[in-house]
Amino acid sequence: MSRRNTSRRHSGQILIIAVLVISLMLLSTTFYIYEVGRSSTVADATRIGDFILAVKLGSQHVVLSSLANISSGGAESILRANLQRWKAFIEGSYEFGRPTLSFSLVNTSSYVNGICLFWGSDGIGVSSASAKLNLSLTDQEIDAQLSYSVNVTVVLTVGGQYRAMEGQTKQTNVTINLLDEDGSTLARDITIFYESQGTWFAADYLSMDYGNGTYLLSFEADVPDSVLNVSAYIRDLRGVAVQANATCSEVG
Repeated sequence: MSRRNTSRRHSGQILIIAVLVISLMLLSTTFYIYEVGRSSTVADATRIGDFILAVKLGSQHVVLSSLANISSGGAESILRANLQRWKAFIEGSYEFGRPTLSFSLVNTSSYVNGICLFWGSDGIGVSSASAKLNLSLTDQEIDAQLSYSVNVTVVLTVGGQYRAMEGQTKQTNVTINLLDEDGSTLARDITIFYESQGTWFAADYLSMDYGNGTYLLSFEADVPDSVLNVSAYIRDLRGVAVQANATCSEVG
């Protein structure tokens, strides 16, 4: 097993616990907003609007926390299990009527049961979760129907160059770019590996953060071969992990 996979497994064990705690905090905050609105004397339309907003925000948190868990080593079945728990919670949380929440996991050429983990060797890595939900709510005087989609995505691109130095040392510059479903995003932590004679080593790098999801990482790699493969393992600020491998080009 390579060092990058060992790092992924160990960090996943820690993050699985942390993500569950953060998810509970987020959901508690969401429903605090709802409970405050519920305790006030407001019109039915406003009350329903507050509840629907809480459900949509909570659904986003559930999919996000599930993807953070899965991308860090958790089972892909976690997404369905968490949405089922969310469905049960919603259907028992509204005292003015009867809500019904249903969901389906996206299955396409890219997604299997709502999950797309593509950590390629061509400089591109994708971690994504996607679900479609339907909320039906019968209030005391109003019926509401809502269909909405939740997608959480992190896309990593990696490219690099190296300059041959004395002996088998290679001065290496790796550029990485991070995007989420809304555009550029930032990394919480970055680990760079380089391959030497079939073994992966963590690089001791200096970094430049451009503040827009783009990072330049510089390090020396002790590699006797002319081919220099690198691997970037990153978690974004939300805890979603993504990885991509690339082959660096030589410059004179």
